[in-house]
Amino acid sequence: MQAWRKISLWMDQLQEPLEARPSLGQDLDVDVAIIGAGYTGLWTAYYLKRHAPQLKVAIIEAQTAGFGASGRNGGWLMGNLLGEDRLLAGLPAEQRRASFDLLHGIPDEVGQVLAREGIDCDYRKGGALHCAARYPEQQASLRDYLAKLHAQGLTEEDYRWLSPEQLAGQIRIASAYGAVYTPHVATIHPAKLVRGLARVVESMGVAIYENSPVTHWQSGSLRTDKARVRASWVVPAVEGYAPTLKPLGRYQLPVQSLIVATEPLPASTWEEIGLSQGQAFGESSRQVTYGQRTADNRLVFGARGGYQFAGKLRHNFDLTDSEVELRRYLFCELFPQLKHVRVTHSWGGNLGMSRRFRPHMLCDQQNGIALSGGYGGEGVGASNLGGRTLADLILGRATSLVEQPWVLREGGLNALRAWEPEPCRWLGYNAIIRSFVHEDQTLADPNTAPWRRALASGVAGFMEGFMH
Repeated sequence: MQAWRKISLWMDQLQEPLEARPSLGQDLDVDVAIIGAGYTGLWTAYYLKRHAPQLKVAIIEAQTAGFGASGRNGGWLMGNLLGEDRLLAGLPAEQRRASFDLLHGIPDEVGQVLAREGIDCDYRKGGALHCAARYPEQQASLRDYLAKLHAQGLTEEDYRWLSPEQLAGQIRIASAYGAVYTPHVATIHPAKLVRGLARVVESMGVAIYENSPVTHWQSGSLRTDKARVRASWVVPAVEGYAPTLKPLGRYQLPVQSLIVATEPLPASTWEEIGLSQGQAFGESSRQVTYGQRTADNRLVFGARGGYQFAGKLRHNFDLTDSEVELRRYLFCELFPQLKHVRVTHSWGGNLGMSRRFRPHMLCDQQNGIALSGGYGGEGVGASNLGGRTLADLILGRATSLVEQPWVLREGGLNALRAWEPEPCRWLGYNAIIRSFVHEDQTLADPNTAPWRRALASGVAGFMEGFMH
């Protein structure tokens, strides 16, 4: 069980003993069987029992609650959904605004549950800073992004531009060009949230079985090596681990994101940097960086990882020296004073990516299957929305949650867009990532000729559009 502590900084910091719950040893009959004790599975169980306490709900977990992305992520609790602008673009203005409000309310909804259930997970709603910090092209792309959001009906209260002087009031970066600020983001301690949720749903009558990998699932039942579970509803809540449950791996690929954490930094250093209100931050490049100041004054900083051929899961997250040093290089570009700080933890995890970067919440009423996924690295908040939505779909509740464009109610799994076969997706993914790396290296060099800068950005932008 001690190996579970090495999953991440977050799991290492837990004060509780990491002892496994009993595994599933005998056949079971339930109303709802959930595969996976991560955020999606736990939130689904929570809202099912809130609305229908009489339901018999069981969660079957291959390892322990928090083993997957829920115990490894960067701790951004975001009030949005990946690709929301594209998903909502075709809606009438009033309906689009209502959907944005629904998404923006995710951090507050989670905050209310934490207060109601007594879960302490270092929740701080300080917003997020998307910074133009390393080269001037970032300012243009961020301003374009902001203009598109405002064109869809969002206001300065949702997303606003901060000048370098205004930005310095929140975070002091070596050479900032400005930032987009949104208040609709909180930061959390991921492992405290997932472990706290597990305890809460158990107190509500949900049975959690750990060390019980599901070997087969279908409509109405699932199996482990030792037992069979019969259920009216099956909810495969596995996100980045979709390849373990055929045929879900056709629709959701595991990609990796990698994170480092520094030693606790002295107050004098944080006075230089800022981030005193629990803000999340990232610098605006296609490398996808993200960071936060933890409750114990560490810097946690992550960046896009990779994809393994044939969608294989990455199991070894002992980061290589080059993987650690890339993240050190990126955060030192923002905070040169951290050049010699000690990195005490490094880790990573598998996250789920759906085709066209489209998150989904699916309900197959005929076959009793409901699932939510494709969060694309933004699952801390999206999983709460997914859990609420799946609970309403399963219970047949007519709420605004089930009427959103990311909800699929016809066609079952066939409603999802499948990924291309190998080697197409491996070649495509690596070509795209290399274009992003080339763009970043080209733009980060102030001596690069303008035509080279334009070419690198043009190629990377084309490749990004191809992903969608």
